[in-house]
Amino acid sequence: MKASEYRNLTTAEIEQKIAGFKEQLFNLRFQLATGQLDNPTQLQKVRKDIARAKTVLRERELGIIS
Repeated sequence: MKASEYRNLTTAEIEQKIAGFKEQLFNLRFQLATGQLDNPTQLQKVRKDIARAKTVLRERELGIIS
């Protein structure tokens, strides 16, 4: 998702997405450790999605909504 798409969601929805991404990241790391991960770039994508979502939450806290 793009940051603009996160801005259209409510704060609760974004927090739910972050929780889902963290669970997905845990599973990907587990697959990586056991040698079952087929596409290692998924780790980077999930980490960036978490960062985008957290950035939008922080913008809302600071009142920097564009």
